[in-house]
Amino acid sequence: MPDRQPQPPHSSSSASGRTDTATLLLCGARLTDGRTVDVRLGGGRIEAVGTAGSLSAHAARVDLSGYLLLPAPAEPHAHGDTALTAEGDGPLSHDAEEVQRRATEAALLQLGHGATAQRSHVRVGDVQGLDALAAVLQARRSLRGLAELTAVAMPRLLTGIAGADGLAMLGDAVKMGASVVGGCPDADPDPTGYVEAVLELASEHGCPVDLHTDAADPARLGRLAAMAGGLRSAVTLGPCGGLGRLPSEVASRAVDQLAAAEVTVVCLPQGGCGAAERHGTAPVRLLRAAGVRVAAGSGALRDVANPVGRGDPLEAAYLLASRHGLRPEDAYDAVSSDARTALGLPEVRVEAGFPAELLAVRGDRLAGALSLAYSRIVVHRGRVVARTSAVREYCNSAAAGLDLPRQGRG
Repeated sequence: MPDRQPQPPHSSSSASGRTDTATLLLCGARLTDGRTVDVRLGGGRIEAVGTAGSLSAHAARVDLSGYLLLPAPAEPHAHGDTALTAEGDGPLSHDAEEVQRRATEAALLQLGHGATAQRSHVRVGDVQGLDALAAVLQARRSLRGLAELTAVAMPRLLTGIAGADGLAMLGDAVKMGASVVGGCPDADPDPTGYVEAVLELASEHGCPVDLHTDAADPARLGRLAAMAGGLRSAVTLGPCGGLGRLPSEVASRAVDQLAAAEVTVVCLPQGGCGAAERHGTAPVRLLRAAGVRVAAGSGALRDVANPVGRGDPLEAAYLLASRHGLRPEDAYDAVSSDARTALGLPEVRVEAGFPAELLAVRGDRLAGALSLAYSRIVVHRGRVVARTSAVREYCNSAAAGLDLPRQGRG
């Protein structure tokens, strides 16, 4: 498969953000329950699902024979302002045009893997001021019609004299278009005060909250959970890798507090987004057993916190299944239905009436798709917005001229 960098979309009516009213028929797709169906899309939703060959429509057709059709994944934890900077020379560039280019390229990379909705955490204040946020919001506008990109404003400090500017900037960020407020309370001299400031501003503006924490301090996690439980807006915590460094009994008590607060935990099985020594995945099975909703994200994507990364939700699901013992179905839910819920998005099922946010992957079983699935077709708002095709050839140098079959699986 050629290693081509995704390109920003050209301005056109198809990327204007309007829902495409044209009808699209997905033919011969396999569902996770084993059925082979046709799926008719229209008005950005699934109009009908029927047995293969049963749906007629004067519509464009996409042959999905040999593909598994799934609800599209979502990316609940990206860092678009710093993505794709690991190989750069010199200090990180905060030039608005450069940040917009990187954020757009990273979002398209993740869209190609299937993530039709993405949440990007963006630093505000300090050197970059609000410029990085403005650049990511511009990337969001350029992606309209291809993917839904939302921004989380992340100030470094919010308490004391030094935090006054950060607090003011956080309010300005919401007015600019950041739809979520958050940050990393662990980095503030007063983590409790930081959380109080975020929750107060979120309550004032009716915004969801998404906080970074990797602290292995059960008392701090307990306070955070108690405070978050008092906010009516949705609260998300991640990556919570510090829970995995606690003794099991202590971790269980902290997890119970998170469950009582009804927060969502976004884990990062592909790597963290902070210091390398803190990378680790939250105890997924413990969290799920306690009733905590667990979603999975990509985190840092080829930046100083993680020099590699694919930004692939299916890889995150694969790691949840292979390393953390989740069933493939539960692992995929973590990057699809649970991730969408964390982002405040409506549920997607391959049933009539649901949003046409879909991913078709080469294969016939979910476990196989999580193991190896390069060929993908991505549907957003009822339109095909990305295709990736891969063909594998086997060559036997000992048998010159041997005509070996191509395999399109994967």
